[in-house]
Amino acid sequence: MMQEKDQLSILIPVYNANCVNLVRQLQQQAVQAGIDYEIIVADDASPLRAAVEPNQAINSMSHCRFVTKECNTGSAATRNFLAHESRYRWLLFVDCDIEIADSRFISRYLSVLQGDVVSGGIAIGGDATALQSCLRYRYERHEAPNHSAAMRQQRPYRSFRSVNFIIRRDVMLACLFDERFKRSGYEDVLLGKRLHEQGFTICHIDNPVVMTDYEPNSDYVVKTERSLHTLHEFRDDLRGYSRLLTFADGIHVGAVKSALRLGHRLFGAAIRHNLCGRHPSLRLFTLYKIGYYLNIKD
Repeated sequence: MMQEKDQLSILIPVYNANCVNLVRQLQQQAVQAGIDYEIIVADDASPLRAAVEPNQAINSMSHCRFVTKECNTGSAATRNFLAHESRYRWLLFVDCDIEIADSRFISRYLSVLQGDVVSGGIAIGGDATALQSCLRYRYERHEAPNHSAAMRQQRPYRSFRSVNFIIRRDVMLACLFDERFKRSGYEDVLLGKRLHEQGFTICHIDNPVVMTDYEPNSDYVVKTERSLHTLHEFRDDLRGYSRLLTFADGIHVGAVKSALRLGHRLFGAAIRHNLCGRHPSLRLFTLYKIGYYLNIKD
């Protein structure tokens, strides 16, 4: 008799990306694991037709379907949509712009299914030499020691990220992503907090997906600025769950905060030029984020 842990809904939110190969890999692993499965890909009204049209091939794959949303509602709402569309007890969420590390990705999850949520983490891929001028790569590589299961398990709720996790469907439906988050960034942080508040458990394991797609530096800086606006907008909800927010809230001397604000207004453009260039500095990146956040107006 098929057990509930042998039934899996694999859910992939997508935006302006071709994820056919990713779906094929996951389908092959699900078949090899001998489980009942479905793979649902939901496109959040991508404007790039060259990415959307190839994904239509997913509809011809066994137990797979590709759904296109008419209006862009953001990644939080798209993940909730996928959860409601699913039918099996366990839901595996993976992002569309990652790669699967090995052939045991799904079976490794199936071997540890217990509790409420299991997070597999993320690994950093790519040619280190070729990517030395890439700000996103350098930042993620610097943060890599914090991605291990042992480190994440020390702060299980604060370390939760939505790029790669498996969750019981009833838990997901009881603790959905907050759809006030229209842009990607921090919606998963808030979900980690809500899971904690509602008493659900998170177990972190080493079963990473691999990041290999790194945007140009200028795009990453814009994305970072956008996420800082999100952090500022939802700062009351996210307190205690963001290092930058904790740092900013910890500046109790008005003169120090004023100096950081002034420093960003005077030198922020020059720092941004460095970050968008060929030799981005991670120290300047940290300084830029602090200054930018402190200059966001209510």
